[in-house]
Amino acid sequence: MIRILARYSILFVLTLLVLAVMSFSLAYLFPGDVLANLTGIVPANDEQRAALEKQFRLDRSYLVQFFYYMGDLFSGEWGYSFTSGIPLREEIGIAMPATIELATYSMLMALVIGIPLGYYAGMRCYSSSDYIINTTSITTYSFPVFWFALLLILVFSLQLDKAPLSGRISLLFDVEPVSGFILIDILLSDLENKRLAFKDAMSHLTLPTIAIGAISTASIVRITRRSVIDAKNQPYIAAAMSRGLSGGQIFFRHILRNALLPILPLMAIQITTLITNTMIVETLFSWPGIGNWLIQAIYQRDYPALRVGMLAVSSLVIMLTITVDMFNRLIDPSREKYEHAAI
Repeated sequence: MIRILARYSILFVLTLLVLAVMSFSLAYLFPGDVLANLTGIVPANDEQRAALEKQFRLDRSYLVQFFYYMGDLFSGEWGYSFTSGIPLREEIGIAMPATIELATYSMLMALVIGIPLGYYAGMRCYSSSDYIINTTSITTYSFPVFWFALLLILVFSLQLDKAPLSGRISLLFDVEPVSGFILIDILLSDLENKRLAFKDAMSHLTLPTIAIGAISTASIVRITRRSVIDAKNQPYIAAAMSRGLSGGQIFFRHILRNALLPILPLMAIQITTLITNTMIVETLFSWPGIGNWLIQAIYQRDYPALRVGMLAVSSLVIMLTITVDMFNRLIDPSREKYEHAAI
C-alpha cells in the first residue's frame, strides 16, 4: 500500500505540474495582448506599459515568470478577479464547496437508488421487472444532462411552480458561511426560522440534484445489474446451492459482497462525469458553484480567474479519483497483489 501511495503521489505532482504549465500559458494562448489578459488594463502609453510589465514580471523570460507563478500558487497569492476585485482564493473558497455539495448529494442519490435497483434487476434478470428497470436506465443514461435539467425546469419550475428556478437559497435568509455546505451552515447558524431556511435550501437543491443524479443513477444501475448477473453465474454459487443454503444466505454471503467489489473501481471513473455534469447544471440553475463562476469568467474575459479555476477543478478531480481508488484498495487488497504479480 505504501508503494502504491508513493506512486500516486508522484503521479499527482507530475499531473499538477503539467496543469500548472497549461494554466500559466493561457494568457499567452488567448487572443489579445498578454499584458491586458493578465491585468485587465490597456496601457495608455509606453511608460505605463513598461511599469506594468515590471510589476507583473512580464519583462522577465517565460521560464522565470513560470517560477514566480508557481511560487505565488504555493504561497496562496492567486491574484484578483478583474470583475469583482476580490482575491481569487476567496472566490474559489466560496464557489468550490457549492460544487462539492451538489456533486455529493447527487452521488448519494445515485448510490441509494442505483445499487438497490441494480441488485434487484440482477437477481431477477430477464424478467419483466428487469426489462423495465434496464430499459429505464438506458433511456435515462442517453439523456444529455443539460436537456434533462431544462426539462425539469420547464415542468416543475415554470409550469407546476413547485420548485425555485435558480439560486442556492432565498434572499430572505442570511446564512453565515461556515462549512460552505448550505444545509450544514443552516444547522450551525442561529437563525430564528431555521426550519424554513432548511426547507427553502432543500427546495433549491432538489432539481439540480435530480438532474445530475439521474444520469449517475442510470449508470450505477447498469453496472450493478451486470455485476450481480456475473456473480450469480460463478461456480461457487452453484456449490452453495448444492449445499442447501437458502436464497438469503447465498445472496448475503456470496452474491452481495462479490458483486459489490467490481462496482467500486468504476466509481472512480464516474467522478469526472459527475463533476462535469455538475458544472453544466450549475449554469442552468444559476447555482453559485465553480462551473457557473468559470462561465462568467469566460464571458468577462477574466483570464486570471480562468487560470486558477482550471487548476482548482483539475486538482479536485485528481484528488477525488485517487481517494476513491485508494479506498477501493483498502476494501479489496487482492487488487494490489494482482498488480504486483503483473509487474
